[in-house]
Amino acid sequence: MSLVTLSLGSNIDPDTHIRLCLDALEDTFGLLQISRIFESEPVGFSDNRNFYNLVVAFDSDWSVGELQAWSKQLEIAHGRTPDMLKCSPRALDIDLLTVGGICGTVDGVALPRGEITHNAFVLQPLAELLPDQYHPIYGLSYAALWQRFELGSQRLWAIDFHWRGRWISQADSVPKAVSAR
Repeated sequence: MSLVTLSLGSNIDPDTHIRLCLDALEDTFGLLQISRIFESEPVGFSDNRNFYNLVVAFDSDWSVGELQAWSKQLEIAHGRTPDMLKCSPRALDIDLLTVGGICGTVDGVALPRGEITHNAFVLQPLAELLPDQYHPIYGLSYAALWQRFELGSQRLWAIDFHWRGRWISQADSVPKAVSAR
């Protein structure tokens, strides 16, 4: 079993699509650890609809290829097509961040994902969720990477979010981790 981390994002009806994605993840992989949910201004998009972003962690014995294929199928089920432009609005964006300590390209997926250290909407929720976990390449904890991160023009803020009968994200609190059960 490996600890898997995923970055989730949506800027088309994000309340609905994030909930549906969490449902599918929990139904497939069981117990989830879920970061707070952040609303962020789009980075590099001409469409100015804000995104909801979060990080989810769970244990799995699936291969990198199986995890990637499952994620892409779920994106397609929510309307994303392989021919969509990179910076177009999306109902659901799922990115595989880490699978245990794997480094390198496996099944066509580069791990750990480079966005971890480049985008606040990935690193902040990851640092809050798994502050003491270490980045497989840099050897620093996610909390330390976040402390060193230069936000620049990236803007994001935590939001209140309710899923399966409970609050999993509250704007005014910083949880160490939120488990979904």
